[in-house]
This record gives sequence, structure tokens and C-alpha cells, in this order.
Amino acid sequence: MKYTNLGFKTASVVGIGISNRPLIKWLTDRGIRVTARDIKPREQLEPLAGELEKTGVTVVCGEAYLDGIADEAVFRAPGIRYDKPQFLAAAERGALITSEMELFFELCPCPIIGVTGSDGKTTTTTVIGRLLERAFPRVFLGGNIGEPLLPKVEEMSPDDIAAVELSSFQLQTMKRSPNVAVITNITPNHLDYHLDMDEYIQAKSNIFRHQRPGGRLVLNAANEITRRLANEAREGAEVVLFGEDGDVREQFIDGRNYICRRNAPVLAADEILVPGHHNVENYMAVIAALEGFVPDNEIRRFARTFGGVEHRIELVCERDGVKFYNSSIDSSPARTIAALESFDYDPNRLPGAPITEKSPDERRLIVIMGGYDKKIPFEPLSEPLCRLAKAVVFTGAAGEKIKQAVTGGAEFSKRPFEYHSVPDFDEAVRCAAALAKSGDIVILSPACASFDAFPNFMARGDRFRKLLG
Repeated sequence: MKYTNLGFKTASVVGIGISNRPLIKWLTDRGIRVTARDIKPREQLEPLAGELEKTGVTVVCGEAYLDGIADEAVFRAPGIRYDKPQFLAAAERGALITSEMELFFELCPCPIIGVTGSDGKTTTTTVIGRLLERAFPRVFLGGNIGEPLLPKVEEMSPDDIAAVELSSFQLQTMKRSPNVAVITNITPNHLDYHLDMDEYIQAKSNIFRHQRPGGRLVLNAANEITRRLANEAREGAEVVLFGEDGDVREQFIDGRNYICRRNAPVLAADEILVPGHHNVENYMAVIAALEGFVPDNEIRRFARTFGGVEHRIELVCERDGVKFYNSSIDSSPARTIAALESFDYDPNRLPGAPITEKSPDERRLIVIMGGYDKKIPFEPLSEPLCRLAKAVVFTGAAGEKIKQAVTGGAEFSKRPFEYHSVPDFDEAVRCAAALAKSGDIVILSPACASFDAFPNFMARGDRFRKLLG
């Protein structure tokens, strides 16, 4: 079926980024007159701007890119706030303010499993998508990862299934929710975009606020915010908690740690190939989401062989006995803490068992951190760095701020580590490599976004790889 009656004949597409370029083509293919708008000056958008105009698209660039919107629909890119005065004015005169993802949810004919969270959503979505391939003839994986899904909607049938990662930017104005909604956790993030933490939580919560009866809501019981959200589930929704005392949780059986669903073992924690307790949490979310969709034995087979997603504690190379890991995705302190802890994680350590304190000579981690400041406190990094790091190289726009936060307190005075301030990213990587000896681990785990020096975290991770040859 080709969707042609969309309820509008003209549309402004705001933000000519990766996710909106296929949207522009999809709309023009259906006879919609499109105006593409972007704050960048024309010269930064060439040759794309010229190519769009050849297809009949009107291009508006520069600081006044939102002036004069008169279209029946306005599609905003993720990361462009919905409450800009020009959008509010357009809505006041009757325009539809929407997005590529919102239209996809309107038109998608098959069930959707949606995943959001401050940490772990990409790995969780990827694992869900890969596992669904073992049970469904066709699986569509996308959203905040991979390719936009709207251009594929006409390929889908009710017998298919979609696994969709959703950011707070995408969710903020959503009016539909997936059949299965997963929130991995909620911790402070994107406070440079959201007005405050409450707005961020409300945006994330939109993943379940429009669920229909029979839907499933999967929440992290160990996270105070998500556990509280269980009380706000839609009537008729199945609520499944994972972690701590949840329906899916870790249990020790004969000295071995298992992920159990309602006390029945599903997967041993030491069978999970990707390191760290945060990945055990990811698999708990997966097991909760996929009950009734994928057999448990398929989950076990997959966990033993899946090596993780790019830029997430990704082993880049080993040189002269030193292992180099790219974890450029770590754009918040919480993600960096999880990455650091993964190198000190024993899946079969009994709860409450003492953790052996490492002397400075026993520490092996050399951490590169810093970048664009998202206005999230860096003080929580102090304890894990002082416990696990041999050295830290602070870099980027926020490097000095992180250094002050983690070296200015009591933790550092008790358990200091070597540190260096190297603002340039390339030089910071070289500095970290020079500090390393055989047996050490160098990890890029920035605790910040990349926008001070790179367009996105992927470009930052790719640069790290390239510098290592």
C-alpha cells in the first residue's frame, strides 16, 4: 500500500540532517510540496541544497530559516525543540507539528517494541532486534539507531515486527506508544536541551503514556525514577520490573549468578560475552521484553556469541600488551562509571562480598575523558576513578571542569591517580598511549558529548580508531 492521503499537501521539514533526508524524498514521492529548512548557511549545505531544489523542494537556510512557515504540516528533526515560537504560531493557525518518528508510529502496521533510557538503550534495542530475527520472518530495526523507518513502512505487514530505539527528543511530542515499551533507566542527561530534569523524565515517559490495553511496560526496579513510573502505567498494561526484587532479576544458584524470570533461570551472567554488570542489566531488560516472542534457549545462544555494539567498550586493538577500548558512546558520567566498573566485574561475586581494594601499582585503567559539557555533575566520577584508574587524560572543552570535580575532593586525597590536561583530542590519545605499559587498558570514555570537536560520538570513536592505526 502506498500512503498518499496523509491529510496535508504541503510540509516544512526542519533540519536537513541524516534522519530527515529520506523523509523529504518520501514526502515528495507522494506529491507533497516540501520546504526544507536548516539554520546552517547555504554554503554549508551544498551540494545537497542544489540537489533538493532540482527535485522541486524549496530550500530555506540561515538564521531566518523558520520565518514564514505557511505549510499544513511541520516536521521537526530530533533535537529541535517543539516549542519554538514559529512552531507555536504555525500550530495556532492549524498546522500539524510532527516528526518522522511520529508519522511512522501512525502508519506502522506491525507490533513495535520500543526502547528508551539514559543508558543501555542502543545495546538493548540491538539485542532485541537480533533476537527477533530468530522468531519472525522480517524484523525492522531503527529509530534513533540505523536508518529511518518511515521509508520502509510500506514494506511492512502485520506479521512483521519493529524494534525501535527512541530518544527523549523523539519522544517529547509523541502521541502513540509501542506495544512493548522498555525504559532501561533514567539518570541526568541532555540537560543542555531539556529545561530541567522533570521535563526530561516526562519526555522519556511518553514511551508508555499512550499504550493501549494489553501492552507491556518494562521498567528498571533498581532505578528510583523508573521504579516510580510503574505507578503511572496505563490501565490494562502489563508492568514487568527487572533488577533488584523485580520479576526478572539476578539470583545465585549453587554459587553461580543467573538472570531468572519469576525464579526460573534463563541465562547465567557469566555466559554473557560483553563485559560489565550494565550488560547484565541490558539482558534483564531484553528477557523481560521478549517473553512470549523469543524462546529462552535462543537468548542463551545469542548471549554467548554477541560481542557488543560499535563505540561501546569496543576492543579496537592490542599493542605491546596494551588493550585499547573505544567507548565513545559514554556521553554522561553514568555511562562512564558503568564502563569503568565493567573491568572490575565478577558475575559470580556473591552479594555483599568485599571488593578487593587495588593499590596504585595494581590499577591498569588509563582513561581519556572530556568533550562537550551537557551540564551534568561530574563529581560522581571521583570514586570509581580513584578506585580503578591508573591515570586520566582530561581533554576537550569540559576537560578542566571534570579535572576540578574529580581531583578536588576527599576521594582523590586518599586514593590519587596520575592525571594530565591535554585539550587537543589527538594529543590526548597519544598521551594516554604513551602512559600505558604491558597489561594496561586505555579506554576512551569521555563522560561528555562530542560536539566541541566532532559532529557526533561515532566520528569521535572513528578518530580514536584511526589514531591507533
